[in-house]
Amino acid sequence: MIQIVVNTENLPYEEWLEYRKTGIGGSDASVVCGISRYKSPVELWMEKTDRLPYQESGEAAYWGSLLEELVRTEFTKRTGIEVKTVKQLLRNEENPFMQANLDGICEHPELGTCIFEAKTASAYKAAEWNDTIPDEYMLQIQHYMAVTGYKAAYIAVLIGGNTFRWKFIERDEEIISMLIELEKNFWKHVQKDIPPKLDGSKASAEFLAERFPNSVSQSKIELPESAKKLISEYNAACKLLDEITEKKQKSENLLKEMLGENEVGTSGNNVITWKSMSQERLDSKTLKAEHPNLYAKYANKISYRRFSIKAV
Repeated sequence: MIQIVVNTENLPYEEWLEYRKTGIGGSDASVVCGISRYKSPVELWMEKTDRLPYQESGEAAYWGSLLEELVRTEFTKRTGIEVKTVKQLLRNEENPFMQANLDGICEHPELGTCIFEAKTASAYKAAEWNDTIPDEYMLQIQHYMAVTGYKAAYIAVLIGGNTFRWKFIERDEEIISMLIELEKNFWKHVQKDIPPKLDGSKASAEFLAERFPNSVSQSKIELPESAKKLISEYNAACKLLDEITEKKQKSENLLKEMLGENEVGTSGNNVITWKSMSQERLDSKTLKAEHPNLYAKYANKISYRRFSIKAV
């Protein structure tokens, strides 16, 4: 059974963001499942618990929203299937943490009401649409079907601004069961204000810095046995990073040698620049020595915790 949470037609953007925090939306599904290329589960948890502002995908999200009507119109032109827009935030009654903002709905002669989803994609991602659709969009559509109970969906995409494709996707009960379980577990973390398993994301680092901002002087503990594996992985990653950084610097140095005093060089489709720049910086050392009172007045003390590993 579907519940209407709010009419979104004239809903201010800031209010819409607040409603997003009250549940898991279709674009959140791939994040909860851990396959999103743009966001980690910890980052999503921080957004839902007001620790981070909601992050959109910049220009891509802007143009995707702007071109939605064009994609919808072209879909109807090519298929003859009329699409009705849905200006409502929907919620599943059985699993109220599952929400849906549909681009539209349309009718199938045998399966009844279906979901319509409009997308835009870079030309570089055209191959992802050859035989099926990207995994994150498959999860998004199945999430919408879980919310609404609908049995199928149409998804249309404008690729690179000049290639149009559309696909028909049927309901997959196995995927939906998995989604409900994973999203239910994730939402428990939100409700209990407990983060999901930490990962290598920037969001995880920010959460730890927020949770443990200061160390207790001279305090010391014996870490669990599992720490040995993590230390080994950390040291190996540092060594690999050093090797990659040195290799990158070597390539940069040799290219600079080739450029010499020239500002721009070309190689095939690549343009290499080594340009003179000027920048004004405050000499804090001199300011402190010559005007200590002024320095003290405007000095900004920053507190942070430094992490390191060394063998003893």
